Amino acid sequence: MTRSLQAVAYSRPSVLESAADGQRLGLETSRGSTPSGVEDHPRFFAGFLTSPQVASAGLLAVADVAAARYYQRQLRASLDPVVTGNGDRLRFESFSGCCGVYARLDVLESGLDGGEVGHGTTNVDVNNPLREALSRIGADDPLHLRVGPQELAVTTLDGPVMEKKVPLPDRWLRGFAEAQVTAAGFDLRAELPAAEAVRFLRALPRGGARGASIGARWVVSSGSGLRPTTRAVPGAVCLPGPERLVALQRVLRHATALRVYGPSVTGGAAATASAWEVVLPGMRLTLTLSPDASRGFSGEGGVLDALAADEAAEDAELIAVLLAWEPRVDVADLSAASGLTPERVRAALIRLGTSGRVGYDTAEAAYFHRELPYDAEHVERHNPRLRSAQALVAAGAVALDGAVGTVTAEDGHVHRVRDAAGVLSCSCLWWAKYRGGRGPCKHALAVRMVRRGIAAAERDMARVDGGAR
Repeated sequence: MTRSLQAVAYSRPSVLESAADGQRLGLETSRGSTPSGVEDHPRFFAGFLTSPQVASAGLLAVADVAAARYYQRQLRASLDPVVTGNGDRLRFESFSGCCGVYARLDVLESGLDGGEVGHGTTNVDVNNPLREALSRIGADDPLHLRVGPQELAVTTLDGPVMEKKVPLPDRWLRGFAEAQVTAAGFDLRAELPAAEAVRFLRALPRGGARGASIGARWVVSSGSGLRPTTRAVPGAVCLPGPERLVALQRVLRHATALRVYGPSVTGGAAATASAWEVVLPGMRLTLTLSPDASRGFSGEGGVLDALAADEAAEDAELIAVLLAWEPRVDVADLSAASGLTPERVRAALIRLGTSGRVGYDTAEAAYFHRELPYDAEHVERHNPRLRSAQALVAAGAVALDGAVGTVTAEDGHVHRVRDAAGVLSCSCLWWAKYRGGRGPCKHALAVRMVRRGIAAAERDMARVDGGAR
């Protein structure tokens, strides 16, 4: 697994302090992106939280996921959460070390008081002493939140800094992209009132022997609650590795509802990803689970077709200019502004997601703009299936014959790729194992790339002929 070391520097540790007007939570920021460019320690908010205890519990839940591995638990993870200011809300995001759980706390406009929210994205320090202090926040304690340096310190940050160097796996970055692509295919499947939400979540198992996953379960909406079902039925939602929802226990007593999201399924469907959103006063906490505890989002392959399309790269450059740290990116508005079709806008957003520049909010069924504070531009070229497909095309290993393509692999084996109504299948072992459930294999991807290249050449020729006439 490819890893790089990410330097994360803070002007000081984040801290919770007592003051005359209550307690003050100072969350220190690292280097991040803002509308005016990259800043060493951007400042996004200074004001009060309307529900301090709820916000503290939600932030701890996000930090729990950042520090957790739900697969191969003997290995530790420690990745600082990411914070994004979207003008009307703050979003705190994290990803588990095993790449199978994505967490996000959205502190909405109604959850903030007395300060303007800035725009930008960076890491935020959540250290162990701070975690202990946050766990002791009382229900009636006024809490002033500062995200970024103190005003007096903004111009005096040339002194010593606290620097961490954390391992940053490429698959962790790819996981961020795949999670938002997966979530974009979800619909709301169930909404439980507070009492039913608490009852259901507290009854979930915590894992088998030594924390082993107990596998996938299926649930379906029934009255005001959820009932288990032995298999996928229309309207059912997969709960893959229910022990991975343990971070939601932090906020259960504050929950007002539980919303469950998932893709459309038919009888006998394989395990799928799903999203579990706890609605809180002035905020939302969402956990998105990969289809299996041992299966990280990074290998799902949902972004490969978009990465392989030449026009998506050009479209993404155009759409990137139109993004403005909006909390809700409207595809129709971008289509009108750019002159691109909605389908091309969505493909461009997927491509931007591979470098962490957009996320997806299931509650609002919309993308949002953020810029991950990592060197993520190399994710595309470090995607092994994409690299392999590009190598096959460059080697001239693809031959097309109508709806069938043949690909001569590096080892000399010839694989047949068939097109059935736009869905490509292959004779290789990857297709036999996953049946398209984890994106296209490298052979199908290479065939699609060659077809797109031919189609683009024909369009160019048609334009030349039209101009000549």
